[in-house]
Amino acid sequence: MRTFVLAGGCFWCLDAVYRTLEGVTDVVSGYTGGNVPNPSYEQVCTGTTDHAEAVAVTFDETVIPSSVILDVFFSLHDPRQLNRQGNDVGTQYRSAMFYADEEQKAEFEAARDRASEYWDGGIVTTITRLGEFYRAEEYHQDFFAKNPGQGYCLAVALPKVNKIRKSYAQYVKVA
Repeated sequence: MRTFVLAGGCFWCLDAVYRTLEGVTDVVSGYTGGNVPNPSYEQVCTGTTDHAEAVAVTFDETVIPSSVILDVFFSLHDPRQLNRQGNDVGTQYRSAMFYADEEQKAEFEAARDRASEYWDGGIVTTITRLGEFYRAEEYHQDFFAKNPGQGYCLAVALPKVNKIRKSYAQYVKVA
């Protein structure tokens, strides 16, 4: 099993998408990259903690290649938007990849290079060493499944889930 920590806007969207993929065994929404120990959602939303909303995606590489996990990341958000995704604005919504070791760093750089081939304009995704990862409050875990009728889920998360289901159909879990 391997785990990647990725940030690409609101963690609800990343969580929802990765949970649909075969071989993904766990997704944890949380905060990382900042300077406040064990921050709350409210603190992170102020933009003063330097934390990003992120997900820790654990997957079985014999079922889904790490390159697919990373290509999905670059497909489900716009890595050219600095400190935002759509109407979600602030450093907590930045595009970032947090590596645990040099092997992950190299994989992340290769994925960013692949993504630059199909994204016009400069990719602003940062690749930095993973520090402490703090699990977000329980109500953020699997938010999409728990709140399918919520406005944000319908307007923002669902289209991303559907896009990945279509583009990566061979990796989507069969219900």
